Amino acid sequence: MAGRIHVIRHAEAIHNITKDFTLHDPGLTPLGKSQASALPQTFPHAHKIGLIISSPLRRTIQTTLLAFSHVLDKSYYPDSQGGIPNGAKLVLDPKLQERSAEPCDTGSTREILGKEFPGLEFGVLDEGWIEKARFYAVDDGSVEERARRVRGELKGYVEELRRREGGRERRDVVVVTHGVFMRFLVGDQGFDLPKAEWKSFYVEEGNGGSILVPVGGGD
Repeated sequence: MAGRIHVIRHAEAIHNITKDFTLHDPGLTPLGKSQASALPQTFPHAHKIGLIISSPLRRTIQTTLLAFSHVLDKSYYPDSQGGIPNGAKLVLDPKLQERSAEPCDTGSTREILGKEFPGLEFGVLDEGWIEKARFYAVDDGSVEERARRVRGELKGYVEELRRREGGRERRDVVVVTHGVFMRFLVGDQGFDLPKAEWKSFYVEEGNGGSILVPVGGGD
């Protein structure tokens, strides 16, 4: 069976409660941390995850590390007991960042993130990823292009996992992102998920490139 794509919305962040969108790259609330830590109780596909891709904003990184400490490689948790030997790989992808140019949806520098999350690699973040301009601009066309590229890369990730894992089960990909961007990613502006909730898809080829197709109840 081809691998699945599990799209997850980050857990509750500080600006979600305060409605103060001038907060720069806010982290999770105490409830948000509890939501992320509890996600394994409702997510039944952990043993199938071969790769996790996360937006590099603080709240998505925190959600990822808390929710998948039983899945990710232990190298991502240098100061704690999290992670497992030969665990899943984590990729930080700036294309998954939230749409708006509000401070709350604008990422932090590589230097700041590196100090806060010393087990992660931030060299993949180009210097312009937090500027909300050019490729990362907030207009519909730019966001749709980011989403289109992510879908194409997801198809490649699934194919690579199938080749690498062979008969093993770890062929699924988790994507941890944001409420607005995920609508562009799944190609449905009415799509919505509660905080720290998820929905599964297959990636297939459609008109104009890769598309995400919801997994049916019997799959």
